[in-house]
Amino acid sequence: MGDIEAPNSNRPSQNVLLSILPSKEFASSRKGMLLIAEVALSFISFVCFAASTAAAFVTVPLLEFLAALFLLFAYSTKFNERFKGFLWPLMDFMRCVTASIIFFIISIIAVSKYANGSSKAAGVFGFIATIVFALDFYLIFNELANFLKQGGESNDEPSRQQDEFSDSDSD
Repeated sequence: MGDIEAPNSNRPSQNVLLSILPSKEFASSRKGMLLIAEVALSFISFVCFAASTAAAFVTVPLLEFLAALFLLFAYSTKFNERFKGFLWPLMDFMRCVTASIIFFIISIIAVSKYANGSSKAAGVFGFIATIVFALDFYLIFNELANFLKQGGESNDEPSRQQDEFSDSDSD
């Protein structure tokens, strides 16, 4: 009877799953919601492109999905605070700029050149992803510009400073 597991034996696997998921405070922040939207829209666009005749464009949504998923994980677990050598806000800014431009181009091509429904759906989700990525890079640009106007005096990243400022305003 030593093979029978205790009723709470699945507890460690639940803790592992909870450690991978973003925390509630990060998921409810502006950056968290934008990253979750980017991950979801990139994945939906990937699935639509994979099911369409415009399958040649499947690489872009897949790469953006993986990049957004990595940054969601990095920001939610504060992985970015352990590696100060990387310029995280600049990497995020460049990812958002390239994603919005490329999503816009492939969405125009998917909607105008291909006639099937999944290509049209991929184009529509691509346009929505373009808006979300553009909003994200606009907000990152404003944070970076404010940080540089202050002379870069603090050691905190610009996104962390803005989140702390917005949290103190809501009280």
